[in-house]
Amino acid sequence: MPPRPFNLLRVSQSKFRPATELSPFLVPFLYTQQRGAHILASLADNPGALHKRIRRGRGPSSGKGKTSGRGHKGQKQHGKVPRGFNGGQTKDEVVHGKRGDHNFSNFSVDMKPLNLYKVQDWVDQGRLDPSKPITIKELLQSRCITNVKDGVKLLAKGAEELKAPLNVVISRASAQAIAAIEAAGGSVTTRYYTRFAMRRIMQGKMDPINSLQSQIKEGEEMSRKSFYNRLPDPTSRKDIEYYRDPAHRGYLSHLVPEGHGPSLFFKTPGTGKMAMRKTSKSKAVAGDNRIW
Repeated sequence: MPPRPFNLLRVSQSKFRPATELSPFLVPFLYTQQRGAHILASLADNPGALHKRIRRGRGPSSGKGKTSGRGHKGQKQHGKVPRGFNGGQTKDEVVHGKRGDHNFSNFSVDMKPLNLYKVQDWVDQGRLDPSKPITIKELLQSRCITNVKDGVKLLAKGAEELKAPLNVVISRASAQAIAAIEAAGGSVTTRYYTRFAMRRIMQGKMDPINSLQSQIKEGEEMSRKSFYNRLPDPTSRKDIEYYRDPAHRGYLSHLVPEGHGPSLFFKTPGTGKMAMRKTSKSKAVAGDNRIW
């Protein structure tokens, strides 16, 4: 119940004072006090903001008594059922396999795409120097790419806009991008990077181009030794085979003998033991394609 407003008129009459002594400016405040008390007493939530809790198992009149809305017997009534449970028999996803385009492989990599039109745009703005090798360090420092995770892949979108001959050292490149850069007089070298390596390269503690297995040119040996950390080389078979492939312009392609393929598992036809027996110069021509 709202509080009663203070009646000044009654007090004035009890003291035998005329009612006209009540000041006119006090009258609006009396009505405001009554209105405010009425609002406080009628505060409520918006309709639908609150829902009454369902009391289950409290008798049949509520509609949720006895079985509490769970039905009769079975695992769905007694407890929770795991996802894909099929009554104890083999799950459907095991019998029929999983469907959908999902790559759960441990070998999947998250490459940052980089198109040729953006590289040419950065060269036109003067944010990249085409006279020097363009590596991940230059691309990150110029803000041409951001949020790199496992590396950068060069794509051929906007290849018709490419004019400058570029020397690009990058994680991966498509065949069309390689052809476009080489047609403009440039070169592409794909090399292996790790997340730790890219952080060290940005800190200036690691060479962005050369590692132990790289083909070192004249004058580059001292520059590699001047860094605090050494740039790592790939250790997994899939990465090694990618960077040994001359078609990918891999930096390890100089390790592949002439006439051999980049694979570490499949032998190149004509280089096996049977071929060695058939040729008189087999020891000098062919051998096992292994690196260990």
